[in-house]
Amino acid sequence: MIQKIKGTMDILPDETPLFRYIEGIMREEAERYGFGEIRTPTFENTDLFVRGVGDTTDVVQKEMYTFTDRDENRSISLRPEGTASVARALIEHGKCVDTMPQKYYYIISCFRHEAPQAGRSREFFQFGTEMFGADSPAADATSISLAASVIRRLGLTNVKLHMNSIGCKECRPQYRDALVSYFSKYKGELCETCNKRLETNPLRLLDCKSKICSEIAKGAPKTLDHLCDKCKNHFDSLCQYLDAMNIEYTVDPTIVRGLDYYTGTVFEFIAEGIAAQSTVCGGGRYDGLVESLGGPALSGIGFAMGLTRIILAMKQLGTDKVEIANPKLYIASLGDKAALKALEIAERLRRQGTFVECDIMGRSLKAQMKYANKLNAEYTLIIGDSEVESGKAQLRDMKNGTQEELELDSFTI
Repeated sequence: MIQKIKGTMDILPDETPLFRYIEGIMREEAERYGFGEIRTPTFENTDLFVRGVGDTTDVVQKEMYTFTDRDENRSISLRPEGTASVARALIEHGKCVDTMPQKYYYIISCFRHEAPQAGRSREFFQFGTEMFGADSPAADATSISLAASVIRRLGLTNVKLHMNSIGCKECRPQYRDALVSYFSKYKGELCETCNKRLETNPLRLLDCKSKICSEIAKGAPKTLDHLCDKCKNHFDSLCQYLDAMNIEYTVDPTIVRGLDYYTGTVFEFIAEGIAAQSTVCGGGRYDGLVESLGGPALSGIGFAMGLTRIILAMKQLGTDKVEIANPKLYIASLGDKAALKALEIAERLRRQGTFVECDIMGRSLKAQMKYANKLNAEYTLIIGDSEVESGKAQLRDMKNGTQEELELDSFTI
């Protein structure tokens, strides 16, 4: 038997109502904040992610699904995240010269070759937002507020905001040197990955999940102690905005994010009690991304929220139950003429917008009524030869058992 690929998932009809409920809240909140939906291709030129995400990141080095386009002999990759594609679209469609800020949101599938576990799959689903052209800490606060609003509406009281600043191109080099100097003393104790990162991307040593490396990282220099005045003032102002907006946060120097385009503000919303993959939302500022992709110098701030991790957090709190739509009417039929009439009535009512089910299996009347109960239909209508001849039938309220007679060709419900 052919089975789904490892790390992918089937979302069945009894699960999709929860996904649709979550996505509906995400769309509502994004549009309430003035973001418009954007839809970008599932695959892009590999160079977009190499330049945008960063060639030293695990995403580019280890996790992308990359193949050669058979027609044009070029390297193409399934998108591992959404930000680079939106930035590319911004440049390609001339939006960099439009009125700022440019604000976009998306709900997409992404692909990374990682070890599957709870909250992590190789095809995964993200809600994300991107805001371009707004330099002020008020933009950071707005992005964080939108993420917090979605989390609040989903009832996730076990999710907390952690944030940090990782500096800009002016102050980052000095901090990088401080990290290299500190971690070089522990080369013999660091894991193999961290020893490689020490040469290519030392900032990533701060969030290694190895117990030994994370213990060593506790004594590492803090980003906030190495910020230039501009970055420090920006972060301090962001904290003031969040205080004024009554959004709780923890300043956490271990938050650095895993993609090279981040600068300045970085943040994560972390859920308690959902095992290793506890970050349900992550984001930050990426002021050099557009320029690195061939556009003008244009600031950016955004975040991405994993739907399956959101669902894990909701299940932890028992807030994952959503109401599933039930048929307004079930039409049970006995005989060929009645079956024909049942489909005729069902079609008429469906065109009026009513959720109607009727028998298409040739079940007995007893089995049909049992099925109507299983579907939680609000009303049932039983049609036999006599009902077809008279043009009238009894409509039964399934909650209280009352019945009323109605005209088959004209009733509405």
